[in-house]
Amino acid sequence: MKHIRTHHSARQAFTLLEMMVVLLIIALIIGSVAVMVQGIEGNAQTVTTGGKIKALETALTSYKIANLTYPTQQQGLEALVTRPTAEPRPRRWSAQVKADALVDPWGRKLAYRNPGKHNPGGYDVFSLGADGVENTEDDIGNW
Repeated sequence: MKHIRTHHSARQAFTLLEMMVVLLIIALIIGSVAVMVQGIEGNAQTVTTGGKIKALETALTSYKIANLTYPTQQQGLEALVTRPTAEPRPRRWSAQVKADALVDPWGRKLAYRNPGKHNPGGYDVFSLGADGVENTEDDIGNW
């Protein structure tokens, strides 16, 4: 006797429910990746700003060594890019940084305060962070 195998025809189509489940899984994966990338971008901007502030601290120290004083509040951080015309005029001036070093990742100029509010014996260099508002949690400064 011969055994006859019967083949059940293989399903060749997905049901609507199966398609919906697959689309839901894809949407969840894409959403998770988007949230992770957004967090990485925010962290990168914070790290970049911190690095710029450290570089400006070094430039300000060089400025002080050459001129025996930090730039005044009126002269601002621009004194590191272009020779100040306001008193006290620096005796030995040279550009310490390029103009783009004075701008944070959010497109705003870094702030300079001399004398500092957070560093009363020195100066404050800071970014207002993503929200652009001073004295909030996202401010990044040399304090």
